[in-house]
Amino acid sequence: MTDTLVLCGTHSSPYSRKMRAVLRYRRIAHEWVIRGSRWDDLPDPPVRLVPILAWRDADGAYSDVMVDSSPEISVLEEAFSGRSVVPVDPATAFLDFLLEDFGDEWVSKMMYHWRWANDVDAQKSGRILPLDRDLQLPDELAAKAHEMFVGRQVSRRGMIGSSDNNAPVIEASYERVLDLLQDHLAQRTFFFGDRPGRSDFAVFGQLLPMLWWDPTPTAVALDRAPRALMWVEWMDDLSWWRIEDEAVGWDTADVIADTTRALLAEAGRTYVPFMIANAEALANGAEQVVCEIDGVTFRQGAFGYQGKCVQWIRDAYAALAAVDRDRVDAVLAGTGCEVLVRTKAI
Repeated sequence: MTDTLVLCGTHSSPYSRKMRAVLRYRRIAHEWVIRGSRWDDLPDPPVRLVPILAWRDADGAYSDVMVDSSPEISVLEEAFSGRSVVPVDPATAFLDFLLEDFGDEWVSKMMYHWRWANDVDAQKSGRILPLDRDLQLPDELAAKAHEMFVGRQVSRRGMIGSSDNNAPVIEASYERVLDLLQDHLAQRTFFFGDRPGRSDFAVFGQLLPMLWWDPTPTAVALDRAPRALMWVEWMDDLSWWRIEDEAVGWDTADVIADTTRALLAEAGRTYVPFMIANAEALANGAEQVVCEIDGVTFRQGAFGYQGKCVQWIRDAYAALAAVDRDRVDAVLAGTGCEVLVRTKAI
């Protein structure tokens, strides 16, 4: 490609950091642009979200402007060879895709919850976020933006699932994920072998602010999973990680680590019942998702995008060869994730 690849996002966006880490690991030359800064000359994408992936030609014109980190990873896999983040084994690749969605759609709830549920965390974010795009922002404007950010984001907690009722579910899941990471990282650096996959970058993106930005979850992580605190630093820039043979380094689905399977079980315990209930709410035209997670009636607004995620996972499962579906089934049996791959249309 002769065009310049541009990634436009923000430092505070977990999905932006996920994609920047992917590009760094894959050693794909790119220009990082802070969204909303004086350097941002990108056109608005169809959906006003970050990160934005785009190509810019020699005349400065942009093409193929897109959002959504998961499709962006797929586009990069097609456009660039080497240092892939998709496992060679199709069954492992599917499991990695499933855990990527767990990171993007469930661990994200933990991130939003911890950032805005407690005043100490909300106040810190409110002071820092306005400076993301402009370090020279005048103090009086920063103070106004502080109040605006805190008020707006706290008011949206219920939309994401961060309510006082749901808090025990989200916080307990965060602690279990930390405990699993502490155990896993004592033996392995990545979830599916000796090289990172999509799921590693997804979980990293959501954990990064919780482990290095927000005071309350950082304190919890320091107590429970100090290895995870350093893991997110490693994940941020893996350009140095050696890949000597593109065909090796991944686990086959038959021999994935017990701790990775335990992470799938955590997904089956929390993420799966929510995602299925959300898909059913959308199919029924309901505005609210209601499901049971760990004995708590979990409630939040229905999200159309997460309904698409369920269908994409089921489509990916259906596209596997029969022998690979059987191998996936063997891994997922008893985790709670097996119900997600049923082929019932949404």
